Amino acid sequence: MPGSIRQHISQVRTLYKKILQLHQVLPLELKALGDQYVKDEFRRHKSISLQEAQHFLQEWENYAMMLQQQANQHEQNTTNQPDFGAHLTKEKLNALRDEQVGQLYELMREATKTKRQFSVLDDGDSKH
Repeated sequence: MPGSIRQHISQVRTLYKKILQLHQVLPLELKALGDQYVKDEFRRHKSISLQEAQHFLQEWENYAMMLQQQANQHEQNTTNQPDFGAHLTKEKLNALRDEQVGQLYELMREATKTKRQFSVLDDGDSKH
């Protein structure tokens, strides 16, 4: 395997692990939803072009930086309810493909449900 491919794979894995680690600060339901979304997105984008991969990784890097900043702010001010996320700009929303808008809508619906429809287990938990 050429070095550049190995380096790219290493970069993707590092970012993936970093995001899952950052999700540890999220409320439990959002962590579960976020972890599943990240896993699905990274799996779905395994076979994309180099240009798409660069854009994909840049957007996830931006997300990781934003989440790190919000986690740091939350640690400094533990009296308030955690405030995670950001609003999309009109430019970013208009740049999305129809499929992405649909995914975003489904994610929003799932994240704003009042009663969660899934069970959350830590990675260390197991059923016997």
